[in-house]
Amino acid sequence: MQTLEALARDARALANGEVVLSAPETEVARQMQICNACRYCEGFCAVFPAMTRRLAFGQADIHFLANLCHNCGACLHACQYAPPHEFAVNVPQAMAQVRGQTYADYAWPPALGRLYQRQGLTLSLALAAGLALFLVLAVVLQGQGLGALWSAPGSDFYGLFPHNLLVGLFAPVFGFATLALGLGVRRFWREITPATSGAPLSAPATAEATGAVLRLKYLDGGHGDGCHNEDDAHTLARRRYHHLTFYGFLLCFAATSVGTLYHYLLGLPAPYDLPSLPKLLGAVGGLSLAIGTAGLWRLNLRRHPLHGDAAQKPMDRGFIALLFLTATSGLALWAARGTPALALTLCLHLGAVMALFATMPYGKFGHGIFRTAALLRHAVEKRQPNPIGLGAD
Repeated sequence: MQTLEALARDARALANGEVVLSAPETEVARQMQICNACRYCEGFCAVFPAMTRRLAFGQADIHFLANLCHNCGACLHACQYAPPHEFAVNVPQAMAQVRGQTYADYAWPPALGRLYQRQGLTLSLALAAGLALFLVLAVVLQGQGLGALWSAPGSDFYGLFPHNLLVGLFAPVFGFATLALGLGVRRFWREITPATSGAPLSAPATAEATGAVLRLKYLDGGHGDGCHNEDDAHTLARRRYHHLTFYGFLLCFAATSVGTLYHYLLGLPAPYDLPSLPKLLGAVGGLSLAIGTAGLWRLNLRRHPLHGDAAQKPMDRGFIALLFLTATSGLALWAARGTPALALTLCLHLGAVMALFATMPYGKFGHGIFRTAALLRHAVEKRQPNPIGLGAD
């Protein structure tokens, strides 16, 4: 009977043009009402000061708060109303469920977002393997036999795949990923801006949000000792592994960008040797990325069952696996130069990189972009007068 009543209520709301909240969104709204009355966790992260500026929680508010949450777990372990209390307040899990929903809701095209959300790990590894196999077949056909895989030129990447061919393969994939992610974030930004005062960005707000992103400020548990993983003990492990992963990826991307400048502006084609800048950036970035993703994988396996959304683990692990495979295959490619293993290693590395870029808009890479947008809007909103005149920022 309650289900029929809920369906009838939703049907009336849709008929009147009202926004109908999903079950995870409704749960976040319920928990935020309880938290707004308690406010014990107000100093833990950005979510709770932002919460105190609201008496009601519409869909845009919920999406904003969900992406502002860093899922550190501190509020769950401090909450007197957490399970098994009858209020069953579990903010990290409720926010994670909505956050996962937003990845699919804002994805472009939507069907790819839903597919990756359900089968992230399988899709990531299958795509990387399929692309690598395609490149292997290209080498075999070009060399007229399987022996080409183990007797190709020892150090010449472009002897296997001409530079223009690689550009033709990767440029459309990268362009599509950038377009899809940009369209999704633009829609998210347009939705949450009116819900976060509507004021434009300012230099101080941008600087504050940038600092929070670069330092991963809200993975410190609100007190600097770190958040939680599998138990009640504080740990900075997640923050450190995230830093290694984040900056490792940026260094690898910088290596590719500098290599592009070397090729087109200086006429210096790859491969490069130490102590060239592309090689230094790539080596440090690859090692950092490999260590960071290995640590995040270990923490993901050991995470407290009440943290996050178990349904998103395939998506989380798919992204971690692709990053790890990209880093380790890149390092292996360096070691394989001058050996017959170059062709096979290059195919594996290129397949992993292409799969990573193809899936970027639909998984955990997007969470960093959406979270940055939420932090920017929070930094803007907190500088405006409190609309309800209660609480403190």
